[in-house]
Amino acid sequence: MEINLKEKIKEAVKIIYNSDVKDDLIQIQETRKDFKGDFTLVVFPLLRFSKNTPEKTGEMIGQYLTKNFPAVSGFNVIKGFLNLEISNAWWVEFFKKLASEKSHIEACKVSEPETILVEYSSPNTNKPLHLGHIRNNLLGYSLYRILSGCGHRVIKTNIVNDRGIHICKSMLAWQKFGNGETPESSGMKGDHLVGKYYVLFEKNYKIQIEKLVKEGMDEAEAKNAALLMRETRDMLLKWESGDEEVFGLWKMMNSWVYAGFDETYKKLGVDFDKIYYESDTYKVGKDIVLTALKDKILYRNEDSSIWADLTPDGLDQKLLLRSDGTAVYMTQDLGTAVNRQNEFKFDKNIYVVGNEQNYHFQVLKALLKRMGYKWADGLIHFSYGMVELPEGRMKSREGTIVDADDLIKEMQTTAKEVSLELGKLSDFSDEEQEDIFRKIGMGALKYYILKVDPKKNMTFNPAESIDFNGNTGPFIQYTYTRIKSVFRKAEQMGINIEHILFSGVKAGTKEIELIKLLRKFSETVSAAAAGYSPALIANYCYELSREYNQFYHDFSILGEDDEEIRNFRLILSKVTSEIIHSGMWLLGIEMPERM
Repeated sequence: MEINLKEKIKEAVKIIYNSDVKDDLIQIQETRKDFKGDFTLVVFPLLRFSKNTPEKTGEMIGQYLTKNFPAVSGFNVIKGFLNLEISNAWWVEFFKKLASEKSHIEACKVSEPETILVEYSSPNTNKPLHLGHIRNNLLGYSLYRILSGCGHRVIKTNIVNDRGIHICKSMLAWQKFGNGETPESSGMKGDHLVGKYYVLFEKNYKIQIEKLVKEGMDEAEAKNAALLMRETRDMLLKWESGDEEVFGLWKMMNSWVYAGFDETYKKLGVDFDKIYYESDTYKVGKDIVLTALKDKILYRNEDSSIWADLTPDGLDQKLLLRSDGTAVYMTQDLGTAVNRQNEFKFDKNIYVVGNEQNYHFQVLKALLKRMGYKWADGLIHFSYGMVELPEGRMKSREGTIVDADDLIKEMQTTAKEVSLELGKLSDFSDEEQEDIFRKIGMGALKYYILKVDPKKNMTFNPAESIDFNGNTGPFIQYTYTRIKSVFRKAEQMGINIEHILFSGVKAGTKEIELIKLLRKFSETVSAAAAGYSPALIANYCYELSREYNQFYHDFSILGEDDEEIRNFRLILSKVTSEIIHSGMWLLGIEMPERM
């Protein structure tokens, strides 16, 4: 419609003012909700041709369009804005085309697809996944589906931070205090078991620091001098030199963690096409750093550590190799980026990482560009806000994190309790009921997190998320199952929803409003892909569900006596259900057929 309107407005300016107007001067936008109309023309850029007031110019163009473009049924002018009303007949014809589409996501395809890597999850192998990881994984996976839906070639990647001081902390604690404990002997998931020893390390390390401070050291000195930290640094050096005993311990404990991660990923419904490991990529990073040192892009400090001077880029001095030759996070990120470009020749590499790492990714891009990697411009930090509980922030070192597995279990238990109270699943088998509880619980969790603008910090409230009313996943799922219930009843009446037709129907205001909202789906998905914001789709699904429920409440569908109107409303319901399903699929949310 916008394209047709532009052509007609150009025609109007030519006929009325005898002037040719360029496309960029014709600014059309959706009419604001507080004004009557569907599309609004910004009149001000056209005053150079009319030599008249904004009101008079808008009036003349509006009159021309209503006379010469049947799709425009009326207009009003508010100062320099011409609000155009599109006829109900046009909306019905548009809906016929929409109803014939096999896939509503197809309309979102871009003309020039790119190869895009999306990195998400990025866990450390010293602790289980927690609520923060849940937001990360859900954002990354949804971003993958949205970008893929728009036609891009998307590769889902994960970088596992499986080496470094923090990993050695868990290893050392298990070595000192574990007494040979394993996931099998303890009955704990492997990632939980290793996380237990990370917390145990920090507890004992804190005691040692406090003791040294009491003996006269300042806190910074005490942190370095504490025996546990010295032993941990020694263990890291042994690991990097390939010490057989340390390496064996590392492999064993990491295998426990990977098995635990896989269980959690399966529950979340996320996966990866390629998993990178810091234990591999840091070696590539070290080679890159040493080459850059040789080329005098970097410099060596007096203590033999290697640094980059990024002050000309408005950044700081950045350590890349410690004095003992061990690597830092940035070292492995350099290696990972180069490996990925060599493997996939990506156009964009999107890092789904919290906003506390904003500076890190500025440095990463600046370093790669300094080293001559032109493709570094394609590195994008998808910076998202922190997620907290109503009680406040979580702390891994103190063991106060909200465990992902526990939260998933809690969501499904709550979904079960709420669903059983409603009492609509009594004729289902236990297995079918459990599957529905799982879909509702996970839908509540995913939607509550994804509906928030990724850039914003958020508070996750489990009780609010499971509500069957309001802006929640279960409300949208319930709307979808309500439509499916209509179809089941239609089938019992002998109506085949797949074969009904409608033509020449006179749609009412509520039906037209629903059609207008359905039209926005493809542009919402495109905007979500361009702005990396699943929240746009989530909130669109809620708005559509709310609008349909109002329509369902106000109008009879199967009880309508006029067969054409009944069929029209059934098809309207069908397209609504398809678009709700498509939108929720892009968010990684499953839709039950009944609730």
